[in-house]
Amino acid sequence: MEASGAGGQGGTERGRTVAVAGASGLIGGALARSLEADGHRVRRLVRREPRGGDEIRWDPSSGRLDPAALAGCDAVVNLAGAGVGDRRWTEAYKREIRDSRVRGTTALAGAIAAMDTPPEVFLNGSAIGYYGETGDRAVDEGAPPGRGFLPELTVEWEAAAEPARAAGVRTVLARTGLVVARQGGAWGRLFPLFRAGLGGRLGDGRQYWSFVALRDEIDALRHLLLTPGLEGPFNLTAPAPATNREVTAAMAKVLRRPAVFAVPAPVLRTVLGGMSQDVLGSARVVPARLLESGFSFSCPDVESAVRAALRD
Repeated sequence: MEASGAGGQGGTERGRTVAVAGASGLIGGALARSLEADGHRVRRLVRREPRGGDEIRWDPSSGRLDPAALAGCDAVVNLAGAGVGDRRWTEAYKREIRDSRVRGTTALAGAIAAMDTPPEVFLNGSAIGYYGETGDRAVDEGAPPGRGFLPELTVEWEAAAEPARAAGVRTVLARTGLVVARQGGAWGRLFPLFRAGLGGRLGDGRQYWSFVALRDEIDALRHLLLTPGLEGPFNLTAPAPATNREVTAAMAKVLRRPAVFAVPAPVLRTVLGGMSQDVLGSARVVPARLLESGFSFSCPDVESAVRAALRD
């Protein structure tokens, strides 16, 4: 697989076959398009009846997948899962968030482990929610998990990939931060608010947001797929996490809109419930292992990430 973008590393071999779960999502869709643009074959995992040879039927809710369906794949990427910020965190939706990740990963890792000729690499999506609340303390991949729903979920999610690793497949855990993109995710909700002049800090604004530009996210995923020897957890976050105040200032500057509104923390907790910890919590996460592996960011700071989102 050929590297793409400023951060890409590795060889230039074309014509590889990559199975992607979650290709209908923001990150999975962008990754699939990037790979196909460079001449690779992408096989998308779908829950419905396949419409062609480039689709694989699976049922992540059951935790099962026929290993034969992955035959011929050089790599498997799992980016599937219910959106953490899509709904209020009721107990039922928290179960859906968990099950969509853990059961899906269990299905893929189990199928890979059962193959006579498994893929070279299994790249499993994960999240910086692993670290929980870190305050002003910067953490890298060597830090222990935090406490609470998201850290406990992420630990279980990553553990579900173990059968693939135990079978000798190079297994990568991509702990992604807040993706800066207009098309979806948390940032996708911010752009319309700031364009309308309704943007502002959330809570006291001192909490750290560990972000990553969408283009850097895709380049980093491809780098992890391409580079032999890279395995285990990698933080996919820009090297300079920004406070919510800094994010607010950057959005206002780039979009040329005032940012005078502020949403008090008690209001956010009432409206968002458990999900409020995502916007009020502070996670200062740095990509130590990614930088050590030779990856370079095209958007290392929040202003450049916001400008890139407007161009993409």
